[in-house]
Amino acid sequence: MDSWKRRVVGYSAFVLFVLISTAVAYRWGMRVYEGEPRTLIEALRFSVEMFSTTGFGGDAPWESQQMNAFIAVMDLVGMVLLIGALPVVVTPLLETAFSTTVPQALEADRSGHVVVCSDTSRSDALIEELGSEGIPYAIVEPDADRARDLYEAGHTVICADPESTAGLSAANLSDAKALVTDVSDQIDVSIVLAAEEVSSDVRIISVVETREHGRYHRLAGADEVLSPRSLLGESLAAKVTTALQTDLGEAIAIDDSLRLAEVTVPHGSPLAGSTLSDSGIRERAGVNVIGAWFNGEFDATPSPDATLSAGTVLLVSGRSDQLERLVDLTNSATRRFGAGETVVIGYGQVGRTVAETVTNAGLPVTVVDRDDAENVDVVGDATEPETLRAAGVEDARTVVLALPEDATTEFTTLVVRDLAPSAQVLARVEERASVRKMHRAGADYVLSLSTVTGRMCASTVLEGRDVLSLDQQIEVVRSRVPRLAGRTVAEANVGEATGCTVIAVERDEEVVTEIGPDTRIRGDDELVVVGTDEGIREFERLFG
Repeated sequence: MDSWKRRVVGYSAFVLFVLISTAVAYRWGMRVYEGEPRTLIEALRFSVEMFSTTGFGGDAPWESQQMNAFIAVMDLVGMVLLIGALPVVVTPLLETAFSTTVPQALEADRSGHVVVCSDTSRSDALIEELGSEGIPYAIVEPDADRARDLYEAGHTVICADPESTAGLSAANLSDAKALVTDVSDQIDVSIVLAAEEVSSDVRIISVVETREHGRYHRLAGADEVLSPRSLLGESLAAKVTTALQTDLGEAIAIDDSLRLAEVTVPHGSPLAGSTLSDSGIRERAGVNVIGAWFNGEFDATPSPDATLSAGTVLLVSGRSDQLERLVDLTNSATRRFGAGETVVIGYGQVGRTVAETVTNAGLPVTVVDRDDAENVDVVGDATEPETLRAAGVEDARTVVLALPEDATTEFTTLVVRDLAPSAQVLARVEERASVRKMHRAGADYVLSLSTVTGRMCASTVLEGRDVLSLDQQIEVVRSRVPRLAGRTVAEANVGEATGCTVIAVERDEEVVTEIGPDTRIRGDDELVVVGTDEGIREFERLFG
């Protein structure tokens, strides 16, 4: 019996008790004070008439003051009982009648779907990726309110416990394509164990918070263990080392010679303040500018008159030597590194990875965290200016924010930018919606954990989908698109329709990088397409 039914039964029993008690008291009062005895049935009739507000029958009026006082008190009791019935009985009945009922299990014939356990900010990106590919999915969500919100938003969801075999069986796990779990390291292990019990043949993909815990997920039965936090940390660290060493290790290889990279225009760069045409990037470095991030907004076709302000991120293609010339060009006036000029704030998995990677590159690092631990140099609240001053933020060249909460990260960004206006601020955030706010707060480069996690999971789950950029602000995919066979690039109108750019075509085991509007697409070509996550999903929806 659920809590609502228990409340109704209890309330009904209380009302019955009050009715009988009132009848007994009324019978006694009529005999003693009015001298008009009543039978128990007559007294019960009076109680029902009074509490149901249908009247008092033929007994009114009463002569004694005692009986009049009794009737007045019982009138108030009846009112209280009526008001009390609203939240206990009426309101739950109305809510049940008009609220959405979330399924407890999938249809018996559902198969080939991806089971997602359960709804988090990180699972949103994966669900959108699956939706763009037309891959069916089912979310197993234990929280009834959250499950209802998902169901009303049009998602396939069941309200069940993903840690139980019953919950996973209700999601038709035995007939599923794969299971993806990303809740927490401990809960994910519980889900993996339950999934193994339901079906040992289904592919299980688990996401870990701490890379070292991946061993235990594999022991539990996970087929693939992903560590997006470590990958994100390595990507942020690469931005630090690139600025120092002219080493573009995070560039995306399109073929043996062509590379794609994001290059940030840092504070103090000779390019900062110039327009794209005046910068002479093409003439001086030999790279092609494919797009650019201006204040967190991606422009796939930046105007020659667009201003390259500090923090602008250029998306460029070229040979390795050309990309390195561009990095040297953007950083030539800013390479004045000294001890402690890279400050890492937050020493979780992301911060630890950044600190270790930068240290291994031979660069000094100062680590700030709220809790004292090995390799933490300054202990304190990162939102307090005194803590950041103690860490040397005012003299820092680069500040990496690796805090677990987006609101704290946004506030800390403002504090850092106030103390060190010229420092390069790199950051990780949990949700994609926080990326634009971080840029408004003053961050130069921001990566979203939900985006990186979604790409990694989608790349692992989806067969034949080659994601080349898991840890960049943009997404690069290699995909065969038969729908475009016979059309030229201009006729396909990919850029206008999706905001994406075709940068290469793989044809007959060769890569064609000289792509123009007259390049004709063949049925067996694989296009290398670059764009934002939203743009890539639109490309796959229209042409995939």
